Amino acid sequence: MKNQLHSILNYSLIAFFLITTISCSNDPSKKIKEENVAAANERLDKSYDSPEIQFDFDTYDFGEVKDGEVVEVDFNFTNTGKSDLIIFDASASCGCTVPEYPQNINIEPGQKNKLKVRFDTSNKPGKQMKSVTLTTNTNTGKKIIRLTGFVLNN
Repeated sequence: MKNQLHSILNYSLIAFFLITTISCSNDPSKKIKEENVAAANERLDKSYDSPEIQFDFDTYDFGEVKDGEVVEVDFNFTNTGKSDLIIFDASASCGCTVPEYPQNINIEPGQKNKLKVRFDTSNKPGKQMKSVTLTTNTNTGKKIIRLTGFVLNN
């Protein structure tokens, strides 16, 4: 019995030694590919040169209006980035809200432009919150602007 316990202990020590030796030779830094590091650095460099969209305000409160009125607002913005800004799409949260925007036009760094949003309040009584989601070539790729207010019954 004592010999059997001694053998198990010896085999356990040998197994522990082998596992420790093998696992220590697996250096994770050897698995990093140079082309992946170069690609990551290139993406990082480009992110500093990307366009940025900065609005004067990104939420507009139209207050109280009567049912049937059309609310219209200009969301003025500036490209505060270092390369041309492009707005690919502007989609509203519902059909009663219509955005007009400079679609697929290069907006140079420092250049100002506007996004006009119309909200038809017909048959929309009560508290309202409508949004327009912009799809752009900025780092985040998306920007949401909002209209809020209250539509009174006639």
